Amino acid sequence: MRCVVTFVFGSEQVVKVPVSVVGSDIAARQAREWFEDAWVRFGCEPVRDSGKVLLLDRIMCVTEALGYAVLAEDAAQAQQLATQAALVLNRPTITVDLVEKMVSF
Repeated sequence: MRCVVTFVFGSEQVVKVPVSVVGSDIAARQAREWFEDAWVRFGCEPVRDSGKVLLLDRIMCVTEALGYAVLAEDAAQAQQLATQAALVLNRPTITVDLVEKMVSF
């Protein structure tokens, strides 16, 4: 599947990453685990008062932890993050908008 993942950090800070992935249940599970590991590695905190952490929260927080500078300058990091998002969400267009605090597809 061809997918374009867009990371929005601000009106002038947008990173678009096209990826091609072969989706499967195993690949989606591995991508979910990648986000869980990255969440811990970056020391992310729950964004909800309940303490519950949703997959979309993990995607936003990991994206925020990496930051615009890394994703704009390090194509390998941007590609890895976009690939994992595409595998776990299995959608052709994904937008991670940190301004609006939402992931849409």
